[in-house]
Amino acid sequence: MRNLPLLLAAALCLTAALPVSAQNLIPQAKSLIPTACPSSKTLAKLSFPLARTAAKLRAGEPVTIVAIGSSSTAGAGSTSPDAAYPSRLQAMLRERFPGAEIKVVNRGVNGQDAPEMLARFDQDVAAYKPTLVIWQSGVNALFREGGLAATEKLLREAIARIRALDADLLLVDPQYAPRVIADADIGPMIRLIDAIAQEEGIGVYHRFALMRDWHETAGMGFEAFLWKDSFHMNDWGYNCFARDLGRAMAANIDAQQRSADVTVNPKALPATTPAAAAATAGTPLAPTATP
Repeated sequence: MRNLPLLLAAALCLTAALPVSAQNLIPQAKSLIPTACPSSKTLAKLSFPLARTAAKLRAGEPVTIVAIGSSSTAGAGSTSPDAAYPSRLQAMLRERFPGAEIKVVNRGVNGQDAPEMLARFDQDVAAYKPTLVIWQSGVNALFREGGLAATEKLLREAIARIRALDADLLLVDPQYAPRVIADADIGPMIRLIDAIAQEEGIGVYHRFALMRDWHETAGMGFEAFLWKDSFHMNDWGYNCFARDLGRAMAANIDAQQRSADVTVNPKALPATTPAAAAATAGTPLAPTATP
């Protein structure tokens, strides 16, 4: 027993010497969370091209991605900011596009929904001059009076403001968690987001479907990918979400880069831009030479 303080001190020193990523795994080891992400039978695909993002990567230009949302963007439930999905997405995209200058800015704020996100839009989105905005939508609206009814107007306003920045936009729908799936509005909310995105020519990443696949197809308990509150994701959940999102984005970008031209969806552009005029007229944009 006299050696117990020395043993504890030695253990603390060994833990401190580990990389941050390794230290983050220590609290999760007790829950036996699997280290590999399960493969999904249905691979997520983005319905519309991330044309500006593809063009900038093709030209060797810097790409700035702003991830805006609430607590599941901010990273509630993760052991560190580096374990939140925007940080994991940045790491995945840099790995997939080596040499490219890609930055993912995390502008998630706990408890917020579209009204609060629009109120800080200029400071937290426009100020970064983003190439792509990833807008997490519909989660906290489920828990607000009249949230579903107000979603369409707010989401269309967000789309209009992001178009004015000449940036790509990707929507992310709610997470699959007990509190979410118990809400009667979750089905209508997902269908509404999909319908608006289809009308506006914007891609949706179906986070709800991915996480449901973990639970129903891979047979994982909620405790495997959710934090102790059974609502927010844990480190494993954020990492596997980010990797699947990044894979869908990379596949979308690769498909465009294999083409001789990068074609811009005219719905996703302000009508006054030369690119929108060319796309509307059916004229492909001139290919961007790779440096």
